[in-house]
Amino acid sequence: MEYADKVALVTGAAGGIGRAVVHALASAGASVAAVDLDAAALAALERDCADKGWSVAAFPADITSPAQVEAAVAAAEERLGPVDHLVNVAGVLRGGPVLELGEEDWEHTFAVNTAGVFRMSTAVTRRMVERGRPGSVVTVASNSAVVPRFHMAAYAASKAAAVAFTKNLGLELAGHGIRCNAVCPGSTDTPMLRSLWNQESDSDGSLNGVAAEYRVGIPLGRFAAPDDIADAVAFLLSDRASHITMHDLHVDGGAALGR
Repeated sequence: MEYADKVALVTGAAGGIGRAVVHALASAGASVAAVDLDAAALAALERDCADKGWSVAAFPADITSPAQVEAAVAAAEERLGPVDHLVNVAGVLRGGPVLELGEEDWEHTFAVNTAGVFRMSTAVTRRMVERGRPGSVVTVASNSAVVPRFHMAAYAASKAAAVAFTKNLGLELAGHGIRCNAVCPGSTDTPMLRSLWNQESDSDGSLNGVAAEYRVGIPLGRFAAPDDIADAVAFLLSDRASHITMHDLHVDGGAALGR
């Protein structure tokens, strides 16, 4: 029960990776505040976790709204207690050629993937600093933050910005005992990945690479499962990683060739 008596807040909790993170932390004893825009999916997650005997509470919120972020954090702390761990998972992907991206695609991608990370991270860590107690933050980004990919310009740029923000936050908060790290998944078997495929055979390109797009495959020969990402997140949040901060951990089966 590594997280017994700890409170964790997870955004994007109803999605593939977010749900896996909630399960990993709750099963290890944490009380988890699950935040997502999808209230119905959150309610189902809360019921499922309650059936397992885990402490998970749903807090529907839109992380593009400063007011809703502040309200969700305040409600989570009122119900569960001070947040010790934050995991930023919420994200969107608007794919397409750069020259065909619209202003709304670009702005919405950054509103969720970057500004949402900023809002939630500052709302949570400001309270940590005020209480004078240590904590940890993990932002789930993407290996596309360092490896250019066809038709993913907005997503990649937003994730690169989120990683940079998280590292800068870690630098400024290190003196308060607050560690901030990023986990950068590669191709992970989630609805977001599958949304990029027009047909099932498109998975071959994600797995084996596409020479015409200058894309290498996955050396380990398989897609990540959401649990693979959740395990990395749980490690970086934990006391086992007590001397790790401002780090970006790539969990991509070698797809970024060790970058």
